[in-house]
Amino acid sequence: MIRKVFKKNRDRPQGKIDRFIEKYNLPREYLSINRKSISRGIWIGLFWGFIPMPFQMVGVMALTPFFKFNVPIAMAMVWLSNPFTMPFMYYAEYLTGNLILGWEHTKHIELTMQWFKTNWDHIVVPLYVGAAFYSVVVSTLIYFLINWLWIRSVKEEQKNRINKPTKENR
Repeated sequence: MIRKVFKKNRDRPQGKIDRFIEKYNLPREYLSINRKSISRGIWIGLFWGFIPMPFQMVGVMALTPFFKFNVPIAMAMVWLSNPFTMPFMYYAEYLTGNLILGWEHTKHIELTMQWFKTNWDHIVVPLYVGAAFYSVVVSTLIYFLINWLWIRSVKEEQKNRINKPTKENR
């Protein structure tokens, strides 16, 4: 199932993607649709998406010379941390960081610049410890989940192809 979603329009002759690759002389791996490329793109995108920093997409682009992965998928995964989801993600990372460090979290939170200036030293360490946990652990678990779903999808497709009646068997 998951494989079919990504490979849906792949077999078209000389599609827009192929023309784009040729026009800008890009490596094909950056737009390839296979299990390893998609799962690596998801892993890299989520890894950078969990880190509270500006310009997360620059982090994804910095890894392109070193790893072969689907860059558009990685960019889309980075945008899972958007202005609507960031407060919830960062608060969960902060609480997780406090749990890992064994610290008590701040009970009274105000959404004012003065409060953040006053409490910044108490927030930043647990926030980044929690972000490191989510960046490594959660993105790795999702990487393995995507791999497993892809392999399962291929096996199901092969099983259905074998069990499908042919004209000779009817």
